[in-house]
Amino acid sequence: MAETDPSPSLLSSNLLEWYDRHARTLPWRVSPENRRLGEIPDPYRIWLSEVMLQQTTVAAVKSYFETFTSTWPTVNDLAAAGEEDVMKAWAGLGYYSRARNLKKCADLVASDYDGRFPDTEEELLKLPGVGPYTAAAIATIAFDRHAAVVDGNVERVLSRLRLIETPLPVAKPEIKAVMADLTPDARPGDFAQAVMDLGATICTPKKPACALCPWREECEGHRAGLAETLPRKVPKTKKPTRYGAAFVAVDSASGAVFLRRRPPEGLLGGMTEVPGSVWSEDFDMDSSLSHAPFNADWQKRVGEVKHTFTHFHLKLAVFRAEMSGKDQLGTDTGWWSAPDTLFEEALPTVMRKVLTAALD
Repeated sequence: MAETDPSPSLLSSNLLEWYDRHARTLPWRVSPENRRLGEIPDPYRIWLSEVMLQQTTVAAVKSYFETFTSTWPTVNDLAAAGEEDVMKAWAGLGYYSRARNLKKCADLVASDYDGRFPDTEEELLKLPGVGPYTAAAIATIAFDRHAAVVDGNVERVLSRLRLIETPLPVAKPEIKAVMADLTPDARPGDFAQAVMDLGATICTPKKPACALCPWREECEGHRAGLAETLPRKVPKTKKPTRYGAAFVAVDSASGAVFLRRRPPEGLLGGMTEVPGSVWSEDFDMDSSLSHAPFNADWQKRVGEVKHTFTHFHLKLAVFRAEMSGKDQLGTDTGWWSAPDTLFEEALPTVMRKVLTAALD
């Protein structure tokens, strides 16, 4: 760092001045103006938004957040909800272990903390589904605790500001140390949100608007002409492709579809699905019918369903069978869902794709 570079306190104060003018309006956020008027952030809304935002965009989360907070305005309301209702409301947002932990966390806060979220990182880390980032974000934004909050936006901004060329994820401790140094004792929550906003609106991954950045003069990455190349990342390994088959049974009289629930743990745990095969890299698509859940006149649909998970791509052959008399299948293995409520089930995105392919 050059000797003429400003102190961390001056950097943070400059950014907070920018934030006071340019803060994004988000449904879970208390604006800087309202904070000055005495409004206090709701820890429940901060926690809910942070869990939803893990590996998901703000644009994707907004409608889900509005649905959850209108249906369950407090953590006690969410704790009193049925798990199936929570999973249905979450369906389509992905990473379903987050939804299961969301319910577990609400239950614990309601029962063991009298409906009040703990206000320190140490206590927050004891809650289901709350890791170091989420604990720091809640402690800082909801309770104004001094904590280093580092998400993807923060990693990008600080890698450029301090010209950190160590690739991620190795650089994470170094970036967190920079964030801890920059975070002020006064308004630490607003500062964390300010860095996030800077990354989301100005210091973007491609073509950052450096001319508009309040840290432009101090940014070592900008001075070196390397800002857009940062942060460095370890090259990703190629995702494997798994294959499988899905079977959509339709009652010919009512149009109801046979569904079942996935095991509570593991990928898409507790979500709703149509019967199907295992998903594997060596699955023989030509033998798909041998994996049918019961005897029926299964007809293969044209094409295949493609979906991408975090660690693999998936390709599914889709089969459909018309059945006369939906009661011939035992309810102990699943249930029939009427066509007018079918897509209100707790269906993950891949199953919605399967049903669309089968029913169109």
